[in-house]
Order: sequence, then structure tokens, then C-alpha cells
Amino acid sequence: MALKHAVLAALLDGEYSGYQLAKAFDVGVANFWHALPQQLYGELTRLEAEGLVAGRQVVQETRPNKRLFHVTDEGLAELERFAAAASRPSFIRDDLLVKVQAVDRIDAAPVIAQLTERARMAAAKVEIFEQLLVRLRGGRDEAEFLAHGARIGPYLTCLRGLGFERETRDWCERITGVLRERSGAPQHP
Repeated sequence: MALKHAVLAALLDGEYSGYQLAKAFDVGVANFWHALPQQLYGELTRLEAEGLVAGRQVVQETRPNKRLFHVTDEGLAELERFAAAASRPSFIRDDLLVKVQAVDRIDAAPVIAQLTERARMAAAKVEIFEQLLVRLRGGRDEAEFLAHGARIGPYLTCLRGLGFERETRDWCERITGVLRERSGAPQHP
């Protein structure tokens, strides 16, 4: 997957400025695709040159002017081609796992500290995803929303992000406990 497909998918919800797109990435898309704001601005420029998005200037009296972007018909056709292409299997590439792999021969204390921090970060993301899912449902229960919601794609990807962060939190907490028990370290930081 290229960044362009993630940007096109994010723009399906309407017109966004580069700043708004960066915020949308932070909240929803970041659970499956990371991009820095400057990468997004560069990608919007490329997508506009390719005709996959169109931008329009919005004049603002009290602030600098901004450009709003939306997906064109060509952009939607590109997303159709992308969706029809086979996806490669995902894989894990995580330096913390390398450290856990080596923990029998290295000092476990820094690894335990990093696992504890990763669990804390994952728990914070779990809360964010849970709140986002409630907001996306708009007062409906999940079954009703999934059956009749106008746009469920962002909700479905947030469900995956929620599951990933829960699993990460639970695994880090479990492995921290195992390593603390083996080293005789206190069970609670």
C-alpha cells in the first residue's frame, strides 16, 4: 500500500485541508498507516498533480487562506483498482520483540521498563479507540450501526486498531509479569 491510498481513503469523508487531514490521520488512520504531516502535504500535492484529488482555495478573513481537498472520480477509480488488487500478508517488525528474544542473555530490567511503557501507551490508545467508536456510532448500538450506518469503513478499521492495542497491552503486561517473576523483581512498578 502506498501513502496515496491511505490519503484517498481518508478524504472519502469529505473535504479536508492538509491540517485537517493530519488530524484525521492521528485519530483514525494512524492505527494502520503512519505518516508525518509534511509527508501528507507532499502527498496531497502529488495527488493533485495526478488528478486523483482536487483542491480549492478558501479565503479566510482572520486567518491565512487554506486549501481544501477532495477525492476526484479518478481518485475513486484508483481506490477501486487498489481494493481489487491482492493484499500482501502483514508481518510484525518490532525492535521490542528483538529485545524480548534476547532477554535470557541481557539485563531484563530495561526490557521490563520498555514493556511497561508499551503497555501504558497501548492502554491509552484503547481508551481513545473506545471513545472514537462511540462517537462514530452516533448514539446507536454497534449492531444497529454496522447494519445501517452510512459509512462503516472507518469504524471497522478502528475495531482492528482497538483489538491490536488490547492485545499489545495484554501481551506486554503478561510478559512483564513473567520477566519480573523470573528475575525476582517486584511485580508492580
